[in-house]
Amino acid sequence: MRTALVIGTGLIGTSAALALAQRGVTVHLEDRDPEQARTAAALGAGTDEAPDGPVDLAVVAAPPAHVAAVLADAMRRGAARGYLDVASVKGGPRRELEALGLDLSAYIGTHPMSGREKSGPLAATGDLFEGRPWVLTPTPDTDTEVLNLALELVSHCRAVPVVMDADAHDRAVALVSHMPHLVSSMVAARLEHAEESAVRLCGQGIRDVTRIAASDPRMWIDILSANPGPVADLLADLSADLDETVRALRALQSFDDAKRREGAAGIEDVLRRGNAGQVRVPGKHGSAPRAYEIVAVLIDDQPGQLARIFADAGQAGVNIEDVRIEHATGQQAGLVQLMVEPKAAPVLTAALRERGWAIRQ
Repeated sequence: MRTALVIGTGLIGTSAALALAQRGVTVHLEDRDPEQARTAAALGAGTDEAPDGPVDLAVVAAPPAHVAAVLADAMRRGAARGYLDVASVKGGPRRELEALGLDLSAYIGTHPMSGREKSGPLAATGDLFEGRPWVLTPTPDTDTEVLNLALELVSHCRAVPVVMDADAHDRAVALVSHMPHLVSSMVAARLEHAEESAVRLCGQGIRDVTRIAASDPRMWIDILSANPGPVADLLADLSADLDETVRALRALQSFDDAKRREGAAGIEDVLRRGNAGQVRVPGKHGSAPRAYEIVAVLIDDQPGQLARIFADAGQAGVNIEDVRIEHATGQQAGLVQLMVEPKAAPVLTAALRERGWAIRQ
């Protein structure tokens, strides 16, 4: 691939353009808002000048509701040899293109499983997709050259290609992305009118659960409008679990020992099923989940503290697998939880103590 046209210069489109430009591909940028395309160009994602002729690959990064129309326009004007989109829903846009009577041999639907709570070109980064799954949904009609161009794009973005059926993809993202987002928003909504004294007690648990609720509602309306059925089915199942959990909690309030035992069993059931589901979440780089030990370090909220910890861990020869930070309420201090291989935990603990860090047991 030598040339590409990215249509839509939001977070995903600009991030893909940055990755391609960094790999030496000549990238042309197009957006219905010319100022946004100019911003992406100024960031080094390519040029907002139109290409002289057809490019090798056109990447459509438009909201799901507009993908088919944007693709149809690009195809009709012969913008590229191959076309793909990066929308988070795949079945609907493909059926819309079929209904328009377009030749889909030059098209493949794709979806990079990566993003951020912030949107727009200024939130973009060339490594956004690194190590992340990138779903490809070819059909029997997809031309081999187009599939290869898509695979080359995925490679340039250092993502991991995953081939799926379009409708199977939509059911999957409803489970792992769309439903969790709505649940996060519903939990966060409980905080809107909560007492300030309660909100001040927020810890890492509520931050973890509500983090994705900060995303742009307009973007999510577009996404959910394109995949409402599978999401509604999952929420119906979740609603049934919630009803059972509420009944179990009410039973725990009873003075009747038998009802209390029944309530405890109901709560234990949902917690154990949660354990069983959580362990299936892939671990680092998509590999099987691994058990890490936590080394908890107390730090002051001052510049350079995290850099010092990582440098000291590096000097001790310990790789930090993951990290979490819990800020102390009302204090300029926090707790850094360093996740490491079990055999490395005592080595890191000793090394950090030797360097003056306060370790919490």
